[in-house]
Amino acid sequence: MLNISENSIAKYVKQNDFRAFRVLKEISYFQFSRKSVIIILVVLLICLFLPWTQNIQTDGYVTTLFPEQRPQAIQSIISGRLEKWYVREGDFVEKGDTVVFISDAKSEYFDPKLIERTQEQLDAKVESSSSYEAKIAAIRAQSTALQEAMQLKLRQLENKILQANNKVQMDSIDLVAYSTNLRIAENQLTRTQELYDKGLKSLTELQEKELKVQEANAKVTVQRNKLVNQRNELLNLDLEMSTVEREYRDKLAKAQSDTQSALSAKLGTMAEVSKLRNQLSNYGQRASLYYVTAPQSGYITKAVKKGIGELIKEGADIVSIMPQDYDLAVEVYVRPQDLPLIKQDNKVSLRFDGWPAIVISGWPEASTGVFTGKVVAIDRFISSNGYYRLLVSPDQEDRPWPEKLSMGTGVRTFLLLNNVPIWYELWRQLNGFPADYYTEEKTNPKPLKLKAPLKSVK
Repeated sequence: MLNISENSIAKYVKQNDFRAFRVLKEISYFQFSRKSVIIILVVLLICLFLPWTQNIQTDGYVTTLFPEQRPQAIQSIISGRLEKWYVREGDFVEKGDTVVFISDAKSEYFDPKLIERTQEQLDAKVESSSSYEAKIAAIRAQSTALQEAMQLKLRQLENKILQANNKVQMDSIDLVAYSTNLRIAENQLTRTQELYDKGLKSLTELQEKELKVQEANAKVTVQRNKLVNQRNELLNLDLEMSTVEREYRDKLAKAQSDTQSALSAKLGTMAEVSKLRNQLSNYGQRASLYYVTAPQSGYITKAVKKGIGELIKEGADIVSIMPQDYDLAVEVYVRPQDLPLIKQDNKVSLRFDGWPAIVISGWPEASTGVFTGKVVAIDRFISSNGYYRLLVSPDQEDRPWPEKLSMGTGVRTFLLLNNVPIWYELWRQLNGFPADYYTEEKTNPKPLKLKAPLKSVK
């Protein structure tokens, strides 16, 4: 039937007698003409010069623009035992609403009257501080009295010394007078003795003169001893003055030492008072922390701790909350080799999961159901996954993003770069070059003409 054999049977079989052969003859075949091929090639060649928008495609998810607007965990500052829930998952809470109540789990806080007893200790310490103040005032008054007594005693001794000096002077004068009388009596005795030897004076007169000399000599001796005693008394007064001054100095030093001891005890008591006040304030603040409240308005999304009676450590997550008001953004990650091509405010095309769209990456204006954004933040340090993080916010000049977007929704992003011909993009893709592989060469400024140095004039 194919007529490929040299022994054909076409002359023996009539093909028109068979329906299958008749159907085959009735089928018309499309044949490309040379003109059609040329037209197709010309159209393809023209298409190669059509503009194509280079782009970097990556995946991401919906998040918020500001950190405080992202889902956060509500934590307890203190450790305790979970006693009562005031919310459930999905509830809306205002800022300051109570979320959960916990009781203390540490033995030092079990006393129900802990604050009252601490207040009593504080009052006792305050009274003790007041008593130390009274003691310090009494010791200072005692020191003042000792100083006044010392001054009075010293004045008395100074008067006695002045009197003793006067007596010493008087006794010295008397001693001089007695000594003069003694010399006169001795002269008279000598002359009487001469007259007696000549027979001019009687023995009685001679003996009277001898008696007067002895009396005068006795008075001089007594007066000399009296002067010595008075001088010794003056010396004793000087010694007594030094002794009194030393005794009062010792008493004043002891009083000063007692004052410093009382002042030190007062300062120690004041430190304990301050410590007790701090402790009392901490107890009051701790009592207010038994009620864990919402830090901001939002929706309760997930309870981490569930059972009543469950122990909670300080800083442990209790429940998570999603803020009520937030600004949408998209978080995406790009390869390190693509990061130098991305700049602030670059345009980005977005296709959200759950929103139908027809995406033509090279012709974003022909895409349907695609939203736009712009790059607002670029990380300068690589993430743990080996990529750099970008943050994309809505483009205010284009239509708004869907209102019902939820946190964590997947996103397919197209970061738009330069417009190039299609042939260039095909050539780049075939060679595996990154976008914007070739850039326009920057025109260098004209080189500075250096003047030849002047020759030195000889």
